[in-house]
Amino acid sequence: MTMKVTVYGPGCARCTQTAALIKDVCDGLGIAFTLEKVSDYAEIAKAGVMATPGVAIDGKVVSTGKIPTVAEIRSWLPG
Repeated sequence: MTMKVTVYGPGCARCTQTAALIKDVCDGLGIAFTLEKVSDYAEIAKAGVMATPGVAIDGKVVSTGKIPTVAEIRSWLPG
């Protein structure tokens, strides 16, 4: 099953870094995933993200307002 990762943010350096970190961790662990970037403020608010970058895994928001650590990212992933 392919996991869906969504990064919410306006496309700033922090959001880009967050997306790259998640991609590196998933690739390193061999996890199949799709990465979606949402920059529309209305969609960000609708998801309940009040501080960016925000991250959702399969529709569930797991982080907001900071660049996650590798350990945090791993804790969100299956297996």
